[in-house]
Order: sequence, then C-alpha cells, then structure tokens
Amino acid sequence: MQGYSRDEGPPEAEETPAKPMPPPDVIVAIGASAGGLDALERLFDGLRPDTGAAFVVIQHLSPDHKSIMATLLGRHTAMPVVTVDDEMVLVPNTVFLIPPATIMTLEGTHLRLVPKARHKLTLPIDEFFRSLAEGYRERVVSVVLSGTGSDGTRGLVAVHERGGLTLAQEPRSARFDGMPRSAIASGVVDFVLDIDSMGGWISERLAAGQPLGEDEPPAPKEAAVARPQQTLDGLGVQARFERIVEILTLSSNINFLDYKPGTVHRRIERRMGVRKSPDLAAYLKLLSEDRTELAALRREMLIPVTSFFRDPEAFEELREKVIDPIVQAVPAGGTIRVWTAGCATGEEAYTLAMLFLDAFERAGRWPFLKVFATDVESANIEHAAAGQFSTAIEDSVPASFRERFFVQRGEHYDVVPELRQAIVFARHNLLTDPPFMRMDMVSCRNTLIYLRPEAQERALRRMHYALRPEGYLFLGASETLVQVQDDFRVLSARHRIWQALRSGSAPAMDRRANPNAVLTGKARERKLGAPVTAVERGVNALSRAYPPPPSVLLNQRHEILHTYGDIGPFLHLREGTASLEVARILVEPLVPVASALLFKAARLGEEVFSEAMVVQARPDGHPMATRLRALPVAPLPNDDDEGPLFLLAFEPSEVVGGDVPVVDIDREVSERVELLESELAMTRENLQAMIEELETSNEELQATNEELMASNEELQSANEELQSVNEELNSVNAEYQEKIDLLNRSNADLDSLTKVMAMGAIFLDADLSLMRFSPDAVDIFQMRDVDIGRPLSDLAHRLDYPDLFEDLRLTLREHRRIEREAAGLNGRHYLVRMLPYRVPSSSRQGVVATFVDITQTRNLLFLQSIIDGLAEHVAVVDEQGSILLVNAAWNRFALENGDEDLCGTGVGKNYLVSCDVGGTVPDREFAQRAADGIRAVLERRVGHFTMEYPCDAPDKPRWFVMHAKPLETPVRGAVVSHVEITRWRKTIAGPEK
Repeated sequence: MQGYSRDEGPPEAEETPAKPMPPPDVIVAIGASAGGLDALERLFDGLRPDTGAAFVVIQHLSPDHKSIMATLLGRHTAMPVVTVDDEMVLVPNTVFLIPPATIMTLEGTHLRLVPKARHKLTLPIDEFFRSLAEGYRERVVSVVLSGTGSDGTRGLVAVHERGGLTLAQEPRSARFDGMPRSAIASGVVDFVLDIDSMGGWISERLAAGQPLGEDEPPAPKEAAVARPQQTLDGLGVQARFERIVEILTLSSNINFLDYKPGTVHRRIERRMGVRKSPDLAAYLKLLSEDRTELAALRREMLIPVTSFFRDPEAFEELREKVIDPIVQAVPAGGTIRVWTAGCATGEEAYTLAMLFLDAFERAGRWPFLKVFATDVESANIEHAAAGQFSTAIEDSVPASFRERFFVQRGEHYDVVPELRQAIVFARHNLLTDPPFMRMDMVSCRNTLIYLRPEAQERALRRMHYALRPEGYLFLGASETLVQVQDDFRVLSARHRIWQALRSGSAPAMDRRANPNAVLTGKARERKLGAPVTAVERGVNALSRAYPPPPSVLLNQRHEILHTYGDIGPFLHLREGTASLEVARILVEPLVPVASALLFKAARLGEEVFSEAMVVQARPDGHPMATRLRALPVAPLPNDDDEGPLFLLAFEPSEVVGGDVPVVDIDREVSERVELLESELAMTRENLQAMIEELETSNEELQATNEELMASNEELQSANEELQSVNEELNSVNAEYQEKIDLLNRSNADLDSLTKVMAMGAIFLDADLSLMRFSPDAVDIFQMRDVDIGRPLSDLAHRLDYPDLFEDLRLTLREHRRIEREAAGLNGRHYLVRMLPYRVPSSSRQGVVATFVDITQTRNLLFLQSIIDGLAEHVAVVDEQGSILLVNAAWNRFALENGDEDLCGTGVGKNYLVSCDVGGTVPDREFAQRAADGIRAVLERRVGHFTMEYPCDAPDKPRWFVMHAKPLETPVRGAVVSHVEITRWRKTIAGPEK
C-alpha cells in the first residue's frame, strides 16, 4: 500500500525515486458505535472517492474479535480501505480504520496507536477528535453517527472551538440515537444531516473549497471567506477579547460575562472569518465603527436553536408525568401557569401549549391556561408572537396536531387563535429581571449549557423561586440541578424532569444587575492604569448616571467604607468606643430616617428617598434642608464582600417659607429607638450564631453528599464501562450479522445452483458424514434432511459401485479429482465426479461428489453406433430441413464427393438448400425433385417419397435411390436415406441389352 506505513518504491526506485504522496488538505473523522455499520455503509455510498480528504473511522470494537470492517466497508466505496498500523501516514482519498483494542491519536500526519486499557472506561472517539483538533484545527470535519452514550461529544467541542466543522447524524435515522443526541445537545454541532444525504453533502462541501467552520452555504471561490490568522489565545489577546465583550454588553444590556468563554470565543472567531478580519485588533476596530457588525455579533451570540417537539420521547414522558397530573389536579375554574424561559422563536412554547390543550380535551376539563414565553432577544419574541412557521414543521409536528392547531397558507403555517391566545410572549432576562411567580411548571431547555456555573446556579434559583410548591422543572438533555439538587426530586433522570420539594427562597439582589455600571468601573480602571479599590468601583459605577451629592458608601452591616463630598454637617462623633456604623455617627435627627431607608432599600432592591427635612441652620442664618437617598450598589463579581453595598446620599433641598418641617425627636423617642436597635443587634447576633450552626450542619451534609456523589460517579463510571462493552458487542454483532447475510446469500446461490444443474450432489466432511445434498441426490441415496450428520455408509444407495467409499477416501487422502461411470440399480447410468475441498483459514476439509445422469447420452451413443453400421447414407432433418443426425456412411460419401469440410451436408446444415443449389443442369433437376419430395414429406402431404437418380463418379456411372419418410415423433422431421443401386440396375438392364 503506497505511502501508508513505509515507502515501498517500484523495482526501479534506485533510478527514479518515487515522490511521496502529499498530506491530505482535510481530514474527515467519523465516530460510530452501536448501529454504526449501517450508517457507515450509507455514508460511504454517497461519498465521492476523489475529494482529496483522508477519512478516519473510529469505532468501539471488541478486543477479542478480529474485525472484518475493512472488507464490509470496501463494498461501499472505491477508495482503499485499510486498518491502521502504528505510525501509519495519512494520505488523501483513503479510508483508515481503527484496529480493535487500541486508542488512536494523530501526531502531525502520523497515526499513533496505544493499547486500550482493559476494565477501564475509554472514549476512543473523543481522544481522536481532540488530537485531530490540535493538529489540523479548521481543516477538520468531525462526524458523530449512531451509537449509545456520549462518546464524541467532548471531541466535537474541541473541534468546534478550533474552527472545524462538526456534523451529527439525524437521530431519527440512527439505530441508536444516544451519541447523536448527546452531540446535538452540546450546542456545538454545526449541521444535523440525514445519513443518506450526508455523504453527498460532505463531497460537495469539500469540492467547493469552502472554509469548513462557517455556517453559511458554499460561496463562489472569489467570495470565499478567509479564516482569521489569529485565534483568541495569546499575549495581549485577552484584553481585546474583554473589550469586545464590554462593547457587546454595553450595546445590548446583556452581561455576556455570564456566558462560557469558549462559546463567546467561537462566535467571535466565526464573525471574524465572515468579515475577513485577520486579527482581533482589526475586528475590534470594525466593531467600533460598524454598528451593523455589532448587531450581527449580538445575533450570533443569541442564535436560537429550537424546534417543535424537540426530543419527542422527552415530551411524551413530560405528558405522562407532568402535564396530565397538573390537568387532573387543577380545581374547576382554576388556572394553569407555565413559564418557558429562553423560548427562542417560540416552538417549544407552542409545543407545551398544544400538549396542555390536548390534555384538556382528553380529560374533559377546561381550566384556564397561561404560558409565559420569554427570551432576552426582542427579535426572537417578535418572530414567536407572529405565530407563523414554514412547512418544515411537517417533519416534527404530528399530523393530528397540525390539523387542530395550525392553518396552512401557501408555503407556511399559522397558529390558530386558540393556541396563540394561550401564550404571552415577553422580553425577559433570566439572570437579571424578576422571575415570574406561582408557576405550575417551568421549562428552560438548552439555555443553561451556554452559561458559566455560577450563572447557572442563579438562573436555577430564580426558576425554583418561580415554582409553586411541588411545581415541575423541565431542562435540556445536558443540563442538571447539581447546585440546587436538594430542593428537587427526580421524576426522569434521562429526560431531565424534576419536581420541587419545597418553595424556593426569594432570589438575592443580582450583583450584576447593572452590567453597564460594572463595565464602566472596569473601563475607568483600565484607562487610569492604576489599581482601583472595590469601594471606588462601586461608586464609579453610579457616577456616570448620578453625579453624587455628599454621600457615604456602606457595607451590608451599614458600616462606612468610603465618603464623598462634605459630609461634616451630617456626622457627629459620640463619646465612647469608636465605630463606623452609620447609626452611631449620624446626627441624631437623621438616624431613624436613615436606618429605615437603608432597610427599605435592601428589601426592595431599588432606590428610595425620604422627605426633605431641616437639619441645622446655614452660617448665614438660613435653615438648611436635606433629603436622604439610599440605593443598593452591585460590587464586581470577584470582590470579596459578604453582601451588597449601599450608597446613602445627603441631597440639599431649598427651603421656601415654612414648607419644610424641622425634625425634632424628643429624648424618650430617641432612647426607645436606641433600645430597639440594641435588641435588634442582639437578635442579629443570635441569628448569626444559629446561621453558623446551620452552616456547620450544612457542611456535614455537604460532606455526606460529596461521598454519595463520589459513589454515584463510581457507579456511573462502571455503567459507562458496561455501556462501552455493550457497544463493542453491538459492533461485533453487526459484523456477524453482515457475515450471516453474506453466508445466507451464498447458501441460497448454492441451493439454486444445485437445483438448476439437475444433478445429484452430496457434501461430506472428513469422516464421510453427510453435510448437505441436492434434491436430485435422493434418487440415488435414500436420505432425508434428518440424515444430515450421519455417515454416508449408513445410507442405502442405488449404485452398482463397489469402490464408492474407497474412491471417496482416496480423494480426501490424495487431494485429487476422480471420475467414474457407474450403473444404477434402477437402469440409469451416472458419471460420478469426486473433488476434495478445504474451508479457507481452517483445518476442516471434506469431499463433494456429483452424480450426472448420462443414461440418455449412452442411449444416443448406442443408437449412433447402430446407424453407423449401415451401408446406406442416412440423415435425419428437422421440419426446416436442417440436418440433425447423420451416420458414418453419409459423411464418408460427402467427403469422397467434394464436400471436404461437410459445409453443405454436415450436421447443422440445411439439406434442402444444398439440393436447391445443385451442380450441373441434369444434377440440378434431380436435386430439385429431391428437395420437393422431402418438403412434401415434412409437410405431411405424402407418407413416403422415393426417387432414383444418377450420380456419376469420375471413372464410372452410378445410380442411387433416395427414400424420405416422416419421423414418428411429436417433433416434425424426416429420415432421408440414399442407397446405391448401380449393380441392381445393371442386373435388371442386362437381358434387355
């Protein structure tokens, strides 16, 4: 094999060295497991053999089984199919197969093999995909086909992050849909294709020379998009990346810091490729100048991926375990409330509404239904609210639902008013906007997978708070409740359905509710080039929107962290231990008002104001009025504060006449307030002690939970190992099934052949026991199907063949062919042929014996010998006059009288034609009479024709008499004979002379 594991040049290699084959431009890596053989065959049926790519197939193969995949796959492609050896070099237009019991990786253009560890879970598809992504980056096409489990998903993530193209088989066309579904749920699959069209699609993509990692369809070569030369890794790149995220966040009011960095990286790289930006600096400049590109990047980040009844099995289980119980439990006239967060373009919201309305009809109950469908992208909400979808929904929406809930108008479907009125679409940010309340069910599928773990937890706690007690939560296939799992019980682990065990607590104020403020502080820090404290960042976050009056920044314990402006008139240091608690250093009249405002701001999470009040007189003698303002401040995510910060501002207010009241709190009230504050402080301390005790208990529970999780992981690992073994067995089973089908076809061919040949045939093993026989063999041997396996010597036969078994043993012993003629006791004669045979790659051997009935042949030879003994010239002709049979005298006369090659009177020649073209005039006259007479006999106009005619030899005259009589058989014909009567005529003519 040229260029695979070593250079093997032609014999004349010393004179003309062979050029090494160039490496492939693209590598197509295909991962398959259970059910993968059928998918691979259908894929390669559609692949062109001249794409210039190398194709690598990675499967789960049994280590104890010799794979025949190369033979099976070779029937479906014109490309060479080879099993990989260690250090084999990749070459174009070739299919490479992973051998059993190995893990394969790619180093440069060499394939490396290491033994697969026994009794340990391995993921060979992930391993190869990851190594391929490292070396070939955007020149990779990774494909996940039929299989169980999730092998290949992590590898697809690596390929996608480095700009490669990722494909998955459409789960409905897969015999086992676990691997394709896992890949699709990861959110990194570029295209989901039907297996029968995938091969042609890949061939066209490769032929078009299009950059593989783009979502757009193939473009003309002059418009092809160059991929960026710089990725998002490297010195100085992180700062540009953060600046892009900052610009994106400021323009959209969506904090993209909550998104997983890998997701953001890939989306930015993809837009860089589309806009031909060579590096991040150029793309950052483009974003600053082109608002259209900024909007395009925002849409890229928020690409909606959804469909009707996505994962039908999950919705079927949701109907049984959630929807039907909710419908049965709702009181008459009650309302069912459902929230689908991250609804994208609305397909899932409409799906849930259809299922509930269908459940109403089945149950004969008609409560009110309100589905709240929310998304952070306004364009998605507008599209969903329009309720108009293409005819593609015919593939996913059952016909009964289409007929009831949709109206087809041309090339699209509109939802019916009943369905549309059940849904409220609204823009809503799951991480920052207040959650809905009293929900019977919350659905948030395939949204959390794009978020960081801490953002996932915030979203889950908000959804928990939105649920009523015992409400239901429905997530995507790759999403879990690790952070809040103690608050839910599992209804379906496979399809991610949970039920709340208790009500959720109100979500804490979002520390990143104002992303603009956070980013502004960071921008200021970057601009000044000096470190900025967390306190200063909190104040700077507000300074752009609200120029601060004299103010103080407080922590959650209301201790002063920072002051701004002249706050001297509002503070009064008391005698005793120094404290920064604002209540201890504010002037007396402001203490109760400030305390009340701060508690109210903490409870509402928003800005609150007091009435204007006079604190003291100005130096000029005029009274000075002040209004207090308190508002919460969200610190940066990586600050070490224990809770939110508060800004307490002292805003001056003009005094007109006596409109502003003078605050006067008598001493008793003041003492009462101090007493209550003291009691409150003691209560706080007691609560803090209880919290610490609860935290200790919680830590113990966490430790127990971690132990259980570790045990669960071990069980999961064991389960995955068993699953891997099961996949290997499935692969072996598929290969065996293919071999069985081939053997069945060969067996059918052999049976048909023995029947068509109309001869007896028996197959014997080395002990001369019967293995199989043809139908005609029962005329010779008295046997039935139940006799298979019995020694042939136990069966009676109708042959006069004493040496039968000796000849069979001789054939086995000397491995040579033997032919004999044998007479049958039934009067038949047989030609017996014996041939040895050996099973390939086995020590098994046997002998096959055939028995050809030659009785008719012997009879024909016997009849031929009889007519050859006659002196007359005899021929048999058919109804057209063609000669069927002649005797020796006929041929001898023809040869002696000028027909050297029997061209005119031999078997197969037309005797009537020979007569019609007779020689001289007298001969032609007799020949014509002879032809007419034979025709009369053939046509049954006469029963016998005879004539005498002269046929002179060169040295003497001769006379003959011809007789023609019809054959007494169903087949029309005649017997023609010529007898020389020269002497007889002389005898008769003698006395007359």
